[in-house]
Amino acid sequence: MKLLHLFAIDKRSANEGQKPKVETKNSTDKNNLTEVTEFFLLGFQGSRHLQLVLFCHLLIIYTLAICGNLLIITLVSSSKILHTPMYFFLTQLSISDIFLTTDVVPNMLHVLLYNGRTISFNDCITQLYFFGATEASECLILTVMSYDRYVAICNPLRYSSIMTSGHCVKLAAMCWITGFSMVSLYVITTSRLNFCGSNVIDHFFCDYVPLLENACSDTFIVEIEVTLLSLPLVIIPSIIIIALYVRIIVTILHIPSNIDRKKAFSTCSSHLIVVCIFYWTIFIVYVFPTRGQTLTVSKILSLLYTVFTPFINPIIYSLRNKDIKKAMSETRRKMLAPLQQSIN
Repeated sequence: MKLLHLFAIDKRSANEGQKPKVETKNSTDKNNLTEVTEFFLLGFQGSRHLQLVLFCHLLIIYTLAICGNLLIITLVSSSKILHTPMYFFLTQLSISDIFLTTDVVPNMLHVLLYNGRTISFNDCITQLYFFGATEASECLILTVMSYDRYVAICNPLRYSSIMTSGHCVKLAAMCWITGFSMVSLYVITTSRLNFCGSNVIDHFFCDYVPLLENACSDTFIVEIEVTLLSLPLVIIPSIIIIALYVRIIVTILHIPSNIDRKKAFSTCSSHLIVVCIFYWTIFIVYVFPTRGQTLTVSKILSLLYTVFTPFINPIIYSLRNKDIKKAMSETRRKMLAPLQQSIN
């Protein structure tokens, strides 16, 4: 509760401290309204000390998230023991996390450092598109990863014939193409809305909900599109994941050997933790938002899937995975070998 209180927004003090300049152009409608051509992102309003502390922490987390995901991609591409479907999809997840954090966090750091930031309308729509596309693609990638674990545990004898390299590439391509193409539908409709009056967005990036609050035209069509798109991109994948893991757990419980049972649980537990964190925040913020949910709570929840999840994913998969640990030790040994030879 203290954290929520510190982040509570005092609109009066924010307006007194800094009044963003509204760049507008004359509208041709009969009301002679002015159309917004740029927005001002408020970010987290509070004491300057708190903003600087948050800036430092997020900068460290962002750096570690990028390094961790790049390490996963490097290890999987360079180590032969990681050339399996499970780790191939893990690299796709790491790529998605890099895209997501790079789209949101640098702009967020700028907002924190300068107590807000002005962003053009086109840049705001571009950020909204890449954010939504990477989120949608990640939902589908996590679903495909669940399917991979289902085939490996429930149908191990046919695993190599089902999850071929060509099939894995097709599944990954389907996730990316579907995510980027379907999200473009509501983003294009959003870009055609009229934004007039206030240009202040009470968030740290151009998210769907706070952006629509500034629209002066009817947003019903956009809301219907987002609702319909949430079915194939969020709700149906989550149902598939639940159904697959029910089958996986039932199969594991029927394994007679305790060692094999623990090994099967360990290969699924990391992915299940990531799925729970990611989908939990997505459902709270977008699918079933609480009416009494404040903007501050929404911002903190947004930090979970834009910063925390990309940061924690490499840690979860590396700390709980013996193959990745072995690949890391082999890579370190290869890197140190020339240095040891030169010393000798």
